[in-house]
Amino acid sequence: QVQLVESGGGLVQAGGSLRLSCAASGRTFSTYSMGWFRQAPGKEREFVAATSGSGRSTYNADSVKGRFTISRDNAKNTLYLQMNSLKPEDTAVYYCAADVTVPNILVTRRGQYDYWGQGTQVTVSS
Repeated sequence: QVQLVESGGGLVQAGGSLRLSCAASGRTFSTYSMGWFRQAPGKEREFVAATSGSGRSTYNADSVKGRFTISRDNAKNTLYLQMNSLKPEDTAVYYCAADVTVPNILVTRRGQYDYWGQGTQVTVSS
């Protein structure tokens, strides 16, 4: 069983920045493929970014490329999402997720993840 706890959400003006964190339990965090997803009201949960277990490989959705950066600190069992140049359309609940089945790959499909956090709200005002 893996527990994921997100933090760092909040209210920010358009053009501002936030950094989300996701603290994970487990002694083999460095083997988990990790990702960030978001869900806006009335919409499906969508992929934002993913990183391999080592952190050397990352992938971002087109909608956030050049603005968001996913990273991880395996010594701290923590995943991050640095969000810059935020837009009102980035408003959503952000979730981190872990794929513990196949280590050290990039996972973009929602259904492939095994564990999810409870989410943290990000609101961007115009």
